[in-house]
Amino acid sequence: IYAEGENRPKIAFGPHDEIYVSWSQPRAAPWTGFVRFARSLDHGQHFSTPITVQHDRAEITHRFDALAVDGHGRIVMAWIDKRDVIAATKAGKPYLGAAVYYNWSTDGGASFVAERKLADQSCECCRIALARMPDGGVAAFFRSIYGDNIRDHAFAVLHTDGRPSHAERATWSDWHIAGCPHHGPGLAIGNDGVRHAVWYEASHGPTIHYGQLEPGHPPRHPLVVATTGAGHADVAVHGPTVWVVWNQVGANGYRLMLRRSSDNGAHFDAARELASSAGSVGSPQLLQKHGDAFVAWNTTDGFRLIAITP
Repeated sequence: IYAEGENRPKIAFGPHDEIYVSWSQPRAAPWTGFVRFARSLDHGQHFSTPITVQHDRAEITHRFDALAVDGHGRIVMAWIDKRDVIAATKAGKPYLGAAVYYNWSTDGGASFVAERKLADQSCECCRIALARMPDGGVAAFFRSIYGDNIRDHAFAVLHTDGRPSHAERATWSDWHIAGCPHHGPGLAIGNDGVRHAVWYEASHGPTIHYGQLEPGHPPRHPLVVATTGAGHADVAVHGPTVWVVWNQVGANGYRLMLRRSSDNGAHFDAARELASSAGSVGSPQLLQKHGDAFVAWNTTDGFRLIAITP
């Protein structure tokens, strides 16, 4: 199992309390992988024999899987895939980065349809953020490549009804870097349809940004959340409340930081510390239960589930 910060296993839940898990499985050659999936239909007592999600079995990159369940119970998977760069290289054609592919299951994970390409020239190792929309569909937000290694982000709705999906540029930080920064974005979509997003770039120093995505246009309500030492942010929304968390590294280790908005992202409170660790940490993940927010934070001292108090 790949277990690096941007490529950890995922978990999601079906409409009848099914438990779904996915992960990237290393293959023999470096940086290659298969997207794997298993399910439990008895509340986690037993799990099915794992299956490979992608139909392409070439030993190339199929990694950095993302997992979500849509409003109809379909399981949606997306991942970073290098079949197109391999083909371009063989043909002597240039190809920056990788591509994003996706597919879905309509039978609760017993099988997956053949994958479709969402976008060419995505970043190679930045995680893909998936979020459910008010109409039940699933949207993706991921780092893409524009021009000569401008590594901004794209937004797309992952259609599962035969319609083609189209990715549009959604951030304009214009960060020029000829390599992957290993900093994927976060996405949360409110019941009002507002697309709350966080992302990292370092064109003018390390920066975590917040904004409300308007694909094809610069984000609304842009905010610099944090700067030097900040990384790996996540975002969640419930009603008018928006939470943003991130890791802040310093001389004494890591601090888990929070900024909160009570007016749907128009303004945010000052940053405050939720927890700290002297050792290495994983990327924080925001969770919700009945409108309350929690942070899942893995550290060398052990896994922590931290409740966010008002």
